[in-house]
Amino acid sequence: MKRTWLLCAAAVLGAPGAFAHFYLIEPQSTLVEDKLGDPQKLGPCGGTSADPGTPTNVINKVQGGQKLHIKLQETVFHPGHYRIALALKSRSELPPDSEVVTRNSERGPSSVSAKIQTPKPPVLADGLFTHKTRPAAPFETDLPLPNITCEKCTLQIIEFMAEHGLNKDGGFFYHHCADLQIVADPAKPIDPQWTSSPQ
Repeated sequence: MKRTWLLCAAAVLGAPGAFAHFYLIEPQSTLVEDKLGDPQKLGPCGGTSADPGTPTNVINKVQGGQKLHIKLQETVFHPGHYRIALALKSRSELPPDSEVVTRNSERGPSSVSAKIQTPKPPVLADGLFTHKTRPAAPFETDLPLPNITCEKCTLQIIEFMAEHGLNKDGGFFYHHCADLQIVADPAKPIDPQWTSSPQ
């Protein structure tokens, strides 16, 4: 009986409609995550309609004009990619989830692709970690931050999942955020594309 349950679980995880998940390792997330990274469906920063999540109250202190190390682990596989955005004053500044192309399936709409956005405020990067096979290791990159000062910015990381059914709270996306306190590098000019107060 136990073996049958395990085989069923494996089939569900490998099925086209199975949900993907990711765990945000660096910087530290705004919400306490379980081993799959849950709760993470709701935009802009995770949680679900049934579970808004428990805040970590962590503010990651970083230097403006320098590179921020991003590290995440995809815990349940789906092909797709990631987008990273930065809100300086309010999470309402974060962009909506990207436009998605879908196809009809026997279970309803299934995602095919998502529009890759040009990196400009508030988007720092898009089309990151594009993959069609199960990743063997965590995804990592060093992302340049604008040279600005902000007391509590919100860094948002979203995962677009291709070959995925519509999920109730997140559409075709999963969401994590990290709160950042950014101090501008006085040796560098303030980035003119970004604003923050006080400078």
